[in-house]
Amino acid sequence: MSQFWSPAVRALTPYVPGEQPREKLIKLNTNENPYPPAPGVAEVLREYAIDRLRLYPDPGAHALREAIARHHDVAVEQVFVGNGSDEVLALAFKAFFERDEALAVPTISYSFYPVYCDFYGITMNRLPLTEALEVDLDAFPTDSGGVVFANPNAPTGHAHSREAIAGLLERYTERVVLVDEAYVDFGGESVVPLLARFPNLLVTGTFSKSRSLAGLRIGYAIGSPELIDGLNRVKDSFNSYPLDSIAIAAGVAAMQDDEHFRACCNAVIATRERTRAALEQADIQVLPSCTNFLFVRPRSIDAEALFTGLRERGILVRFFDKPSLNQFLRISIGTDDEMDQLIDAIYVMTGVNA
Repeated sequence: MSQFWSPAVRALTPYVPGEQPREKLIKLNTNENPYPPAPGVAEVLREYAIDRLRLYPDPGAHALREAIARHHDVAVEQVFVGNGSDEVLALAFKAFFERDEALAVPTISYSFYPVYCDFYGITMNRLPLTEALEVDLDAFPTDSGGVVFANPNAPTGHAHSREAIAGLLERYTERVVLVDEAYVDFGGESVVPLLARFPNLLVTGTFSKSRSLAGLRIGYAIGSPELIDGLNRVKDSFNSYPLDSIAIAAGVAAMQDDEHFRACCNAVIATRERTRAALEQADIQVLPSCTNFLFVRPRSIDAEALFTGLRERGILVRFFDKPSLNQFLRISIGTDDEMDQLIDAIYVMTGVNA
């Protein structure tokens, strides 16, 4: 540790992102989309006027917010955008959860949530999942300083219905309920339609998964104008220009091509279900998933040993070296060919006859 660090920085335990390998591997560890973005994105990049880069981007990213609003059938005043959903979440934690009451968060969910709490000094009430490794909506206490959870959940993959989350919102009305929908397009049910009934609901999303734009870092939030105003107050006290002009234009093009979006999501879902069935043949427990990944527990081989063996065979998946997760692997859904290679390697390692 540097002597120049502040005490707060010394106390931080930063988020550790998934490995971005330099060598050529089948990369199934960071939940990227295996298919390219919408064709209109390529057109934007080809035709972008380079002289525009000398100008600041639109700080309100109005064109992108309008495209998102049209897609979700909400008012543009209900949409906020930022540099990836990670930044949107970070700003939301600052805007809504710095309170005397503890923030209610599942013990197993997106591992950035406790990092934000640590960074802002937010007290956390970490609530266990059910025996089926599902977020327990009934466990969130109504006297919390807020509620945050991913739906579908990461890394477990389970998704609650819109009706079930409406039940939570009916009893939890005094603080913000943030539902992180990073993976909702792969089989989950969005709660955006509940916004008209619940002004304390904030929904976050990303272009990194279903829109294939992880490299451009586009995230968004949808909520009441009151909540969006709170986010803008924080943004404009930190960075008024979170999205560059190329990202804004490309995001609009991606959002406008619904046919490409649906085709990619459906392809990922079909491959996911085929992979699930194949892995179960290798005596691997596969949790139900509404995401672009599978959360699996091998029974005949240690999870870390399987992770290492796959890496040696040129296939990278995600292993979480934590007591509650170290018997599981998270496997992103790649192309059919990539998943076939994964399945073949696992069959060899587990002694299954293909």
